[in-house]
Amino acid sequence: MRKREREITDLQEIRSILDSCKILHLGLSDNGQPYVVPLNYGYLLEDGTLTFYLHGAAEGYKYDVIRSNPRISFAMECDTIPFEGKAPCQYGISYRSLMGMGKAEIVTDTAEKQRGLSILMKTQTGEDFEFTEKLVTIVNVIKITVDSYSAKRRPLPGNLM
Repeated sequence: MRKREREITDLQEIRSILDSCKILHLGLSDNGQPYVVPLNYGYLLEDGTLTFYLHGAAEGYKYDVIRSNPRISFAMECDTIPFEGKAPCQYGISYRSLMGMGKAEIVTDTAEKQRGLSILMKTQTGEDFEFTEKLVTIVNVIKITVDSYSAKRRPLPGNLM
């Protein structure tokens, strides 16, 4: 990270970012061609280890890409506030963000799919949901085991976020 003063290492603030963001931009690579797709997510952050759960239709391009190359990257941002300056180079946007890399797998175990979807719904709504075996058969669940991640903030000029 180039600007170390913007780095976030506190796990409570990282958890706050994960709770505030609603979309994860999933980066995949198909034979050297980048492919990015925005998705809702659920997460677990335990002892600094981060795991995401994503879901989607029963089939599609992203699953084909994951099967051929499970290495992924991701990015998310929240609390975006544009600000103005006296000169064009002083304009900007304050934000908090999280990005990283890891490995994706398509979950086939019914119990883990149910767990992943419950985690996703808890993250997105704050509510607890249970999923029947029948419901999980009509969707795919992607589990991302995160290898590395970093978080940062850009506060509004003159303020601390």
